[in-house]
Amino acid sequence: LEIIVTILNENDNVPVFKYPNMTKVVPEDTKVNAIIVAREDLSATDADLDIIFYELTTTVPGTEDYFAIKGVNNPEMYLQKALDYEKFKLTTLVLYARDRPVGSTDVTHTATATIEIFIEQADMKPPWFLPCAFINTDNSVCISSPYAGRVNMSEMSTEPLILEPGPIYAIDPDYTLNEKIVYSIVGGDTDKVFSLDADTGNLTMNKAATSSDLYLLQVMATQVNNIQKYSVVSVEIKVINKSDHAPRFESRIYNGTVSVGLPPRSFVFQAGNPSGPLVITAMDDDFPDV
Repeated sequence: LEIIVTILNENDNVPVFKYPNMTKVVPEDTKVNAIIVAREDLSATDADLDIIFYELTTTVPGTEDYFAIKGVNNPEMYLQKALDYEKFKLTTLVLYARDRPVGSTDVTHTATATIEIFIEQADMKPPWFLPCAFINTDNSVCISSPYAGRVNMSEMSTEPLILEPGPIYAIDPDYTLNEKIVYSIVGGDTDKVFSLDADTGNLTMNKAATSSDLYLLQVMATQVNNIQKYSVVSVEIKVINKSDHAPRFESRIYNGTVSVGLPPRSFVFQAGNPSGPLVITAMDDDFPDV
Protein backbone atom coordinates (compact mmCIF):
# COMPACT_ATOMS: atom_id res chain seq x y z
CA LEU A 1 0.00 0.00 0.00
CA GLU A 2 1.52 3.30 -1.08
CA ILE A 3 0.61 6.22 1.20
CA ILE A 4 1.28 9.79 0.05
CA VAL A 5 1.48 12.35 2.86
CA THR A 6 1.27 16.07 2.01
CA ILE A 7 2.56 18.51 4.64
CA LEU A 8 0.54 21.73 4.68
CA ASN A 9 2.59 24.82 5.46
CA GLU A 10 1.30 26.68 8.49
CA ASN A 11 2.01 30.39 8.92
CA ASP A 12 3.91 30.03 12.17
CA ASN A 13 7.09 32.03 11.50
CA VAL A 14 7.73 35.76 11.94
CA PRO A 15 9.58 37.71 9.22
CA VAL A 16 13.20 38.47 10.13
CA PHE A 17 15.19 41.56 9.15
CA LYS A 18 18.89 41.25 8.36
CA TYR A 19 19.50 44.56 10.17
CA PRO A 20 16.74 45.30 12.73
CA ASN A 21 18.59 48.48 13.79
CA MET A 22 20.38 50.72 11.35
CA THR A 23 21.98 54.19 11.31
CA LYS A 24 22.49 56.25 8.17
CA VAL A 25 24.19 59.64 7.68
CA VAL A 26 22.62 61.48 4.75
CA PRO A 27 24.26 64.65 3.31
CA GLU A 28 21.96 67.64 3.07
CA ASP A 29 22.61 68.03 -0.66
CA THR A 30 21.59 64.45 -1.54
CA LYS A 31 19.63 64.45 -4.80
CA VAL A 32 15.93 63.67 -4.80
CA ASN A 33 15.26 60.02 -5.81
CA ALA A 34 18.72 58.95 -4.63
CA ILE A 35 18.81 55.53 -2.92
CA ILE A 36 19.35 55.85 0.83
CA VAL A 37 19.28 52.17 1.83
CA ALA A 38 19.56 49.32 -0.70
CA ARG A 39 16.86 46.69 -1.03
CA GLU A 40 19.10 43.83 0.10
CA ASP A 41 19.81 45.62 3.40
CA LEU A 42 16.14 46.21 4.17
CA SER A 43 14.54 43.01 2.91
CA ALA A 44 13.12 40.60 5.48
CA THR A 45 13.07 36.81 5.17
CA ASP A 46 10.29 34.45 6.16
CA ALA A 47 10.82 30.73 6.88
CA ASP A 48 7.28 30.10 5.62
CA LEU A 49 8.34 31.53 2.24
CA ASP A 50 5.46 33.99 2.37
CA ILE A 51 5.41 37.18 0.29
CA ILE A 52 6.46 40.09 2.52
CA PHE A 53 4.52 43.36 2.57
CA TYR A 54 6.35 46.51 3.71
CA GLU A 55 5.30 49.85 5.19
CA LEU A 56 7.55 52.78 6.16
CA THR A 57 6.60 55.26 8.88
CA THR A 58 8.35 57.99 10.86
CA THR A 59 8.24 58.83 14.56
CA VAL A 60 9.36 62.47 14.16
CA PRO A 61 6.59 64.95 13.23
CA GLY A 62 7.36 67.08 10.18
CA THR A 63 9.63 64.52 8.51
CA GLU A 64 6.94 62.30 6.97
CA ASP A 65 7.40 63.31 3.33
CA TYR A 66 11.18 63.01 2.97
CA PHE A 67 11.82 59.27 2.79
CA ALA A 68 9.85 56.50 1.06
CA ILE A 69 10.17 52.91 -0.16
CA LYS A 70 9.90 51.82 -3.79
CA GLY A 71 6.78 49.68 -3.29
CA VAL A 72 4.74 47.54 -0.94
CA ASN A 73 6.89 44.53 -1.86
CA ASN A 74 10.11 46.47 -2.43
CA PRO A 75 11.62 48.04 0.72
CA GLU A 76 14.42 49.92 -1.07
CA MET A 77 14.39 53.37 0.54
CA TYR A 78 14.96 56.59 -1.39
CA LEU A 79 14.80 60.37 -0.86
CA GLN A 80 11.59 61.85 -2.26
CA LYS A 81 11.96 65.47 -1.02
CA ALA A 82 15.00 67.79 -0.84
CA LEU A 83 16.57 68.00 2.62
CA ASP A 84 17.14 71.19 4.62
CA TYR A 85 19.48 71.06 7.60
CA GLU A 86 17.75 74.10 9.11
CA LYS A 87 14.41 72.26 9.25
CA PHE A 88 15.54 69.03 10.88
CA LYS A 89 18.79 67.29 11.68
CA LEU A 90 17.64 63.76 12.43
CA THR A 91 14.63 61.49 12.18
CA THR A 92 13.68 57.93 13.12
CA LEU A 93 11.99 55.66 10.59
CA VAL A 94 10.23 52.38 11.32
CA LEU A 95 9.92 49.77 8.56
CA TYR A 96 7.21 47.13 9.04
CA ALA A 97 7.41 43.69 7.39
CA ARG A 98 4.18 41.64 7.37
CA ASP A 99 3.51 38.20 5.92
CA ARG A 100 -0.03 39.23 4.98
CA PRO A 101 -1.34 42.44 3.37
CA VAL A 102 -2.53 45.23 5.62
CA GLY A 103 -6.17 44.62 6.48
CA SER A 104 -6.03 40.86 5.97
CA THR A 105 -8.17 38.78 8.32
CA ASP A 106 -5.68 35.91 8.25
CA VAL A 107 -3.15 35.37 10.99
CA THR A 108 -0.41 37.94 10.39
CA HIS A 109 3.11 38.12 11.76
CA THR A 110 4.94 41.43 11.81
CA ALA A 111 8.59 42.44 12.24
CA THR A 112 10.03 45.96 12.51
CA ALA A 113 13.34 47.54 11.66
CA THR A 114 14.37 50.92 13.09
CA ILE A 115 16.40 53.28 10.90
CA GLU A 116 18.05 56.34 12.47
CA ILE A 117 18.71 59.06 9.89
CA PHE A 118 21.20 61.85 10.66
CA ILE A 119 21.33 64.82 8.27
CA GLU A 120 24.85 66.07 7.55
CA GLN A 121 25.05 69.78 6.73
CA ALA A 122 26.39 70.45 3.23
CA ASP A 123 28.01 73.51 1.66
CA MET A 124 24.76 74.98 0.37
CA LYS A 125 24.81 78.73 1.06
CA PRO A 126 27.12 81.57 -0.02
CA PRO A 127 28.72 83.82 2.63
CA TRP A 128 26.59 86.38 4.50
CA PHE A 129 27.91 89.86 5.27
CA LEU A 130 27.00 90.96 8.80
CA PRO A 131 24.87 92.49 10.09
CA CYS A 132 22.08 91.14 7.91
CA ALA A 133 18.31 90.72 8.07
CA PHE A 134 16.36 87.56 7.27
CA ILE A 135 13.77 87.96 4.51
CA ASN A 136 11.96 84.63 4.87
CA THR A 137 10.49 82.58 7.68
CA ASP A 138 12.95 79.67 7.47
CA ASN A 139 16.00 81.98 7.86
CA SER A 140 17.62 80.63 4.71
CA VAL A 141 18.33 84.05 3.13
CA CYS A 142 19.90 86.99 4.98
CA ILE A 143 20.31 90.38 3.24
CA SER A 144 23.04 92.74 4.43
CA SER A 145 23.00 96.53 4.42
CA PRO A 146 25.71 98.57 2.63
CA TYR A 147 28.72 99.70 4.64
CA ALA A 148 29.57 103.41 4.84
CA GLY A 149 32.58 105.46 5.93
CA ARG A 150 34.43 108.69 5.21
CA VAL A 151 37.96 109.96 4.71
CA ASN A 152 39.53 113.41 4.78
CA MET A 153 40.55 115.09 1.55
CA SER A 154 44.32 114.90 0.83
CA GLU A 155 44.97 112.87 3.95
CA MET A 156 45.95 109.20 4.10
CA SER A 157 44.84 107.30 7.17
CA THR A 158 47.30 104.67 8.42
CA GLU A 159 44.66 102.82 10.47
CA PRO A 160 41.78 100.64 9.21
CA LEU A 161 38.82 102.81 8.31
CA ILE A 162 35.87 102.92 10.69
CA LEU A 163 32.68 101.89 8.92
CA GLU A 164 29.00 101.81 9.74
CA PRO A 165 27.12 99.73 10.79
CA GLY A 166 30.35 97.90 11.58
CA PRO A 167 33.55 96.47 10.10
CA ILE A 168 33.43 94.41 6.91
CA TYR A 169 32.77 90.88 8.06
CA ALA A 170 31.19 87.79 6.47
CA ILE A 171 30.42 84.30 7.76
CA ASP A 172 29.71 80.91 6.25
CA PRO A 173 26.03 80.28 7.12
CA ASP A 174 26.68 76.54 6.83
CA TYR A 175 27.93 76.93 10.39
CA THR A 176 28.99 73.34 11.06
CA LEU A 177 31.39 73.63 8.11
CA ASN A 178 32.48 77.23 8.74
CA GLU A 179 34.60 77.40 5.60
CA LYS A 180 37.37 80.02 5.43
CA ILE A 181 36.38 83.28 3.69
CA VAL A 182 38.64 85.79 1.91
CA TYR A 183 37.82 89.37 0.92
CA SER A 184 38.64 91.43 -2.16
CA ILE A 185 37.68 94.72 -3.84
CA VAL A 186 36.12 93.90 -7.20
CA GLY A 187 34.90 97.35 -8.30
CA GLY A 188 34.68 101.08 -7.61
CA ASP A 189 38.36 101.75 -6.85
CA THR A 190 39.79 102.74 -10.22
CA ASP A 191 42.40 105.02 -8.60
CA LYS A 192 43.62 102.27 -6.26
CA VAL A 193 43.09 104.48 -3.24
CA PHE A 194 42.03 101.61 -0.96
CA SER A 195 43.29 98.19 0.07
CA LEU A 196 41.38 95.34 1.67
CA ASP A 197 42.99 92.75 3.90
CA ALA A 198 42.05 89.40 2.37
CA ASP A 199 41.86 87.64 5.74
CA THR A 200 40.42 90.26 8.11
CA GLY A 201 38.35 92.48 5.80
CA ASN A 202 40.03 95.63 7.20
CA LEU A 203 39.79 98.51 4.72
CA THR A 204 42.86 100.78 4.56
CA MET A 205 44.24 103.49 2.29
CA ASN A 206 47.08 103.26 -0.23
CA LYS A 207 47.17 106.99 -0.82
CA ALA A 208 45.22 110.15 -0.09
CA ALA A 209 42.01 110.97 -1.94
CA THR A 210 42.57 114.13 -4.00
CA SER A 211 39.01 114.82 -5.13
CA SER A 212 35.65 115.06 -3.43
CA ASP A 213 34.23 112.19 -5.49
CA LEU A 214 32.21 109.53 -3.70
CA TYR A 215 33.80 106.07 -3.78
CA LEU A 216 31.31 103.22 -4.14
CA LEU A 217 33.39 100.10 -3.64
CA GLN A 218 32.20 96.59 -4.43
CA VAL A 219 33.60 94.10 -1.94
CA MET A 220 33.38 90.35 -2.45
CA ALA A 221 33.56 87.60 0.19
CA THR A 222 34.54 84.23 -1.29
CA GLN A 223 34.87 80.76 0.22
CA VAL A 224 38.42 79.47 -0.18
CA ASN A 225 37.27 75.92 -0.89
CA ASN A 226 34.73 76.95 -3.54
CA ILE A 227 35.02 80.22 -5.48
CA GLN A 228 31.47 79.75 -6.73
CA LYS A 229 30.26 80.47 -3.19
CA TYR A 230 30.53 84.26 -2.87
CA SER A 231 28.62 87.41 -1.96
CA VAL A 232 29.12 91.06 -2.93
CA VAL A 233 28.33 94.13 -0.82
CA SER A 234 28.75 97.86 -1.48
CA VAL A 235 30.96 100.12 0.65
CA GLU A 236 30.30 103.86 0.30
CA ILE A 237 33.25 106.11 1.19
CA LYS A 238 32.66 109.88 1.32
CA VAL A 239 35.58 112.27 0.87
CA ILE A 240 35.21 115.38 3.05
CA ASN A 241 37.28 118.51 3.56
CA LYS A 242 39.25 118.29 6.77
CA SER A 243 38.40 120.81 9.49
CA ASP A 244 41.52 122.89 10.26
CA HIS A 245 39.89 125.27 12.71
CA ALA A 246 37.82 124.79 15.83
CA PRO A 247 34.54 126.71 16.13
CA ARG A 248 34.71 129.90 18.25
CA PHE A 249 32.16 132.17 19.86
CA GLU A 250 32.03 135.74 18.63
CA SER A 251 32.16 136.99 22.21
CA ARG A 252 33.77 135.48 25.28
CA ILE A 253 31.03 136.78 27.62
CA TYR A 254 27.30 137.18 27.02
CA ASN A 255 25.10 139.05 29.50
CA GLY A 256 21.35 138.67 29.68
CA THR A 257 18.41 139.48 31.95
CA VAL A 258 15.20 137.62 32.83
CA SER A 259 12.17 138.67 34.88
CA VAL A 260 10.91 136.77 37.89
CA GLY A 261 7.93 134.51 37.23
CA LEU A 262 8.42 134.01 33.48
CA PRO A 263 7.02 130.73 32.11
CA PRO A 264 9.37 128.10 30.62
CA ARG A 265 10.74 128.80 27.12
CA SER A 266 10.49 132.57 27.59
CA PHE A 267 13.13 134.74 25.88
CA VAL A 268 16.26 135.88 27.68
CA PHE A 269 16.92 139.53 26.78
CA GLN A 270 20.19 141.39 26.35
CA ALA A 271 21.47 143.13 29.43
CA GLY A 272 20.68 146.82 29.02
CA ASN A 273 18.33 146.20 26.10
CA PRO A 274 15.06 144.67 27.37
CA SER A 275 13.60 144.59 23.84
CA GLY A 276 16.41 142.61 22.22
CA PRO A 277 16.61 138.81 22.73
CA LEU A 278 20.00 137.52 23.76
CA VAL A 279 21.65 135.76 20.76
CA ILE A 280 24.71 133.55 21.19
CA THR A 281 26.62 133.06 17.92
CA ALA A 282 29.66 131.02 16.89
CA MET A 283 31.72 130.85 13.71
CA ASP A 284 34.15 128.47 12.04
CA ASP A 285 36.98 129.72 9.82
CA ASP A 286 36.66 126.53 7.74
CA PHE A 287 33.27 127.83 6.65
CA PRO A 288 33.63 131.64 6.47
CA ASP A 289 30.46 132.12 4.45
CA VAL A 290 28.17 130.29 6.87
